[in-house]
Amino acid sequence: MTDVSLTGTALSGFSWRGRIFGIARRSPTFAIGFAIVAAFALIAIFADIIAPFGPIETFSREVLIPPGAKFIFGADGNGMDVFSRVLHGARYAFGIAVPSAALMLVIGVPLGLIAGYKGGVLDEIVLRIMDVLRSFPSIVLALAVVAATGQSLVNVVLVIGFLDAPIFARLVRSEVLALRSSGFIESAVAAGNPTWRILFVHLMPNAIRGSTAMIAVRMAWAVRISATLAFIGVGIQAPTPEWGAMIRQGAEFIISGEWWVALFPGAALVGVVLGFNLLGDGLQDLLDPRRKATGK
Repeated sequence: MTDVSLTGTALSGFSWRGRIFGIARRSPTFAIGFAIVAAFALIAIFADIIAPFGPIETFSREVLIPPGAKFIFGADGNGMDVFSRVLHGARYAFGIAVPSAALMLVIGVPLGLIAGYKGGVLDEIVLRIMDVLRSFPSIVLALAVVAATGQSLVNVVLVIGFLDAPIFARLVRSEVLALRSSGFIESAVAAGNPTWRILFVHLMPNAIRGSTAMIAVRMAWAVRISATLAFIGVGIQAPTPEWGAMIRQGAEFIISGEWWVALFPGAALVGVVLGFNLLGDGLQDLLDPRRKATGK
C-alpha cells in the first residue's frame, strides 16, 4: 500500500510539473509574463518585510544620497529611501490594476451580454454610448474626471474602470451575437430558463473566454494611465509611494545628476507593464483555438 501511495503521489507531482512545463513550452511569452507579474505581486505582499525603511520615513541629513550600502537605490529629495518606496509602490500598482480590471468586467460584461442577446434598440443605444466614451482620448478624459472628482486612489480606480468597460462590452457582445442562435441556447430557452439564467449561466462562460487575454493587457494600461496622471500632477501625489508621483518628483533632479530618484521607479513601472502585456499576449496564444488545433 505504501508503494502504491508513493507512486500515486509521484505521478501527481509529475503531472503538475508536466502541465507547467507544457504551458511554458507552448507559450514562453506567458511563462515570462507570469513570472514577472508574480514577482511584483510577491514584492507588493511582502513589501513591509523586504523594505529596510518605511515608505515615508525621512532622513533629513541624508538628502539625495546616491545608491550605496545604506540606501540601495539612493535617497530622494526628501531624504526618503527610494528602494523602500519602490517596493511599496508595487502595492499601489496592483491596488489600481486589480480593482480597475474587476470594475471593467462588472460593468462591461453584463452590458455586452444584454446588448448582444436582446439586440434591437437596446443594442443600438448601448453601442452609441460606448462609441461616445471611446471617442475621447482616454488620458484627456481621465485627466478631466480625476481633476473634477479629486486626487484619490478610489477616484483613479473608478475612472479607469469606467473608461475601459466599453472594450469588454464590445468583446462580449460580439461573442454573444455568434452564440445566441446556437443549439444549446435554443434548448435553454425551450426549457423555460429565465433570461438572467440564459445570460449568466449559459452565455457568459462561453462569451467571456475571448476577453480573458484582454484583462492582463488592460491591467497594464491601468497601471500606465495612473502613473501618467500622477506624473502630470492630477493622480496620486507624493509623499504616497506611487511610481508616477516618484518619477515626477525625481524628474527635476535628473539635470543636476541625481538620476536614481526617477530611474528606479521608472524601471519598476516598465517592468510591471511589460509583465502584464506579456501575460496577456501569452494567454491569447494559449486560448487561440487554431494554435490548439496545430498543437504548437
